[in-house]
Amino acid sequence: MTKFAHLAGAAAIALIAGTACAQTAEETTKGYLAVIKDKNPVLNAVIATNPHALADARALDAERKAGRIRSPLHGAPILLKDNIESADDTATTAGSLALKDNVTGRDAPIVKRLTDAGLVILGKANLSEWANIRSPKSISGWSAVGGTVRNPYVLDRSACGSSSGSGAAVAAGLAPLAIGTETDGSITCPAAINGLVGLKPTVGLVSRTHIVPISHSQDTAGPMTTAVEDAAKVLTVIAGSDPADPATREADAHKTDYAAGLSKDALKGVKLAVARFYTGYSPKTDAVFERALKELQAQGAILVEVKDFDEGPIGKAEGVVLYTELKADMAAYLASTDPKKVKSRTLADLIAFNKATPKELEWFGQETFEKAEQTKGLSDPDYLKALADSKRLAGPEGIDKILRDTGAAAIVAPTTGPAWTIDPLNGDNYGGSSTTLPAVAGYPHLTVPMGDVTGLPVGLSFIGPAWSEKLLLNLGYAYEQATHHRKPPAFLKTIAP
Repeated sequence: MTKFAHLAGAAAIALIAGTACAQTAEETTKGYLAVIKDKNPVLNAVIATNPHALADARALDAERKAGRIRSPLHGAPILLKDNIESADDTATTAGSLALKDNVTGRDAPIVKRLTDAGLVILGKANLSEWANIRSPKSISGWSAVGGTVRNPYVLDRSACGSSSGSGAAVAAGLAPLAIGTETDGSITCPAAINGLVGLKPTVGLVSRTHIVPISHSQDTAGPMTTAVEDAAKVLTVIAGSDPADPATREADAHKTDYAAGLSKDALKGVKLAVARFYTGYSPKTDAVFERALKELQAQGAILVEVKDFDEGPIGKAEGVVLYTELKADMAAYLASTDPKKVKSRTLADLIAFNKATPKELEWFGQETFEKAEQTKGLSDPDYLKALADSKRLAGPEGIDKILRDTGAAAIVAPTTGPAWTIDPLNGDNYGGSSTTLPAVAGYPHLTVPMGDVTGLPVGLSFIGPAWSEKLLLNLGYAYEQATHHRKPPAFLKTIAP
């Protein structure tokens, strides 16, 4: 391992960006590959490493030596969640054996943006198989390809899902940066539980082309990092329009340099709506949240209480949307793959594959897949009504109304509770989170470390209206810089009672 490979993201990035004691991109990449080799057998956070990573890093060092620096992240290594395609001879599996040979030779547009900016693709991170959509009894962080991701803070605890590998890897120092994807909670939950910054952008700010889908209404990719500034830099790189993804048609008009102007004073005089309806699922987390509210006030924020909001109708409508879009969107993705490498061409084929593959159904079933297979398509009136209702209730009558009624710029809430014990027999003991409103509305959601519960990290959420990423990152940055709550993981085997 090289001298600086263990450093957290911001420190490692500073070193390869030309500051004092700088090391080369090749040295940095070699160091992280060594850490992966050393720690990944315990964590199961990485499914595959990029066989071209060192050659890519050497090429970027040659460019730097010649005076060409592509971006502030030139030479920085980054992991991709293994539902994101990259043209580096690694398969894109979504954790499923059905896609174990899915070497597409394609860069997803988000990956092209990363490599164009000079980042080194380090490899593919493990994930909850099919991004946690196969069964309501799934084990977060488990995939047939990669096994179960372990939380580096306490190894018998969940890393949450579905971007579990991305979260555990960055937290444990296997990479300074990672990309996750979210449909509802899959960036923000693992970021919070692994003591990271995680940003779910506005749906449509980042391309989803060549990413294994669940829902075109809610899917998005986003950064997972140890520091808000790093998340802002990554978002600056990956944001932008993609002609192949109609949802991104407004992205170029909204994207900006998200790292420019980050201020430690951004909370002064800002009114924040406190989402009390997102408390109560973890009393000890609530206590940490109360401290966070005092910390926000100490930085000049003005807090307004919001006690009640009924999420029930949103969740019911969301289910109809996700089931319907899963069947349609998965078929469209599978149709784009090589039939010689991917035999399954529809959701029904995947269901049949799982039934014929004992390892796939070893721990839990595929009830959600089977329910989705019964849906009637994107022209079904029930689906169209659920889509309209869910967007209206979560957006205009949800987040937008809360902000309008309170005069607040953003909503704050605990992201979720501390990591639960991994239980392969009974599945996740998941207590709840603040992810659904922004997920269904398609609005941005930022989580930053706010402390810990018995050594297990918990996160503070900043939720805002569409295209408010710059505001949320600024608020999160001011809170982060005032508190510095993130602690490195201890790799404890368990927590003694």
